[in-house]
Amino acid sequence: MLRENVRKAQFSDGVLLQRFAVPFEYAVHFTRGLFDPENPVLRHAIARREPARRHRFVVLVDSGVVGMRPDLPAAVATYADRHADALDLAAPVRVLDGGEALKDDHDAVAGLQAWFQQFGLDRQSAVLLVGGGSLLDMGGYAAATTHRGLRTVRVPTTVLGQNDSGVGVKTAVNAFGAKNFIGTFTPPFAVINDYDFIEMLPARDRIAGLPEAVKVAAIRDAAFFGWLEANAAALAAFEPAAMQIMIRRSAELHMRHIAIGGDPFEFGSARPLDFGHWAAHKLESLTRYALRHGEAVAIGLALDTCYSVLAGLLDSEALTRMAVLLERLGLRLWNDALEIRAEDGRRAVLKGLDEFREHLGGELTVTMLEGIGRGVEINVVDPALVNAAIDRLKDRDARRCA
Repeated sequence: MLRENVRKAQFSDGVLLQRFAVPFEYAVHFTRGLFDPENPVLRHAIARREPARRHRFVVLVDSGVVGMRPDLPAAVATYADRHADALDLAAPVRVLDGGEALKDDHDAVAGLQAWFQQFGLDRQSAVLLVGGGSLLDMGGYAAATTHRGLRTVRVPTTVLGQNDSGVGVKTAVNAFGAKNFIGTFTPPFAVINDYDFIEMLPARDRIAGLPEAVKVAAIRDAAFFGWLEANAAALAAFEPAAMQIMIRRSAELHMRHIAIGGDPFEFGSARPLDFGHWAAHKLESLTRYALRHGEAVAIGLALDTCYSVLAGLLDSEALTRMAVLLERLGLRLWNDALEIRAEDGRRAVLKGLDEFREHLGGELTVTMLEGIGRGVEINVVDPALVNAAIDRLKDRDARRCA
C-alpha cells in the first residue's frame, strides 16, 4: 500500500518534493589565557560531542599573531601534551601571513587542502584557526571544502572577528576581482573569543573593529547604540571592561540575527547585517585594501545614514548621532577614494551598488535606517542622493580638518 501511494505521489504531478531540516548548534566561548594548560575551554570546544575519545586537530595561526606572541606555537604543543588523553595535535602549528592578500591566493587554499590530506584529517578532525578575518575566511573555506567539511574551531584575534565575522556562518576567498566571490555557508564547530588577543592589537586595528558594533546596534538595538554613545570615550581608550561588554553584546546580536532572522544562509535578497557594506566593500578594493574593512564600514555607515535622511526615511538628529559616535570612536568618515571617477564619469564607488546587486542574485536590496535601532529594506537607490550624501561627508570632513 505504501509503495502504491508513493507511485501515485510520484506520477500524479511528476514531482517528488524532498524536505528536511538540519539543526545547527555551536558554542561561542569567552575566556582569557586560552592556551594556559589549566584552561579547559579549548579541550571542551574540540571534544564536546565525544569527550571520552581522542580528537585529532591541526592549528593555523596568523603570522601577525605570532609576531605579537612568539611563544604561541610552543604553547599550543604544551597544551596538547597536557591534554593528550583528549587531544592529538596531528602536525606542527602552521603559520600563514594574514591580510586580504591571503584571500586572493588560491594556491594557499590548495596548499592547505593538501596539508589536511597529508596528515590524514577526516570529518571528525578539527582545524583550529587563530587569527584575523582573512585567515578565518580562507582557512574556513579550505576546511569546508575538504571531505565536504572538516570541523573548524575559530579563535578570532581581532575586534572585528570577535564581535562580528568570527561568530557567523560564512567562509570565502576573493576571485575575479570581486571580494568573497567564492565561498560557503558553513557554521563553525565552535568559536573561542580570548580577550587577551584584543589587548595585543595595535590601536588602529582595535578601532577598526568598532564600526561593526555600531552597525548592528543601529539596525537592531537602540539601547546598545545609546550604550556605545555613553561609553565612546572608554572604547576609544580601549578600556578592557568596556571592550568586553561591546564585543559580547555585538556577538549576541549578530548570532541572534543568524538564528531568528529567518535566512541564515542568505537565500533571499535581504542582507540587514550588511548595512553600510555596499560602499565599504567597493572602497576597500578602490584603495587596494589600504583602508581597513572596519574603516570602510564606518564611511559606509555614515554614507547610508546620510542617504536615509536625504531620502526622507530618517530624521537629521539620527545622522548627527551616528557621525558623532563614529568620530568619537576615532574613525574618519571620508576617504579620497570616494572621489575616484570611472570611465563614464560617475563616482567609481557607485559601481559597488551593481556589484552588491550581483552578489545578492540580481535584485538590489539595501538596508537603510528609519530610526536608531530600526533598519528598513529598500530596492531602489538614487545615485543623485548618493552623490549628495558623499558631498556632505566631504564637507563635514573638510570642516573637521580645517
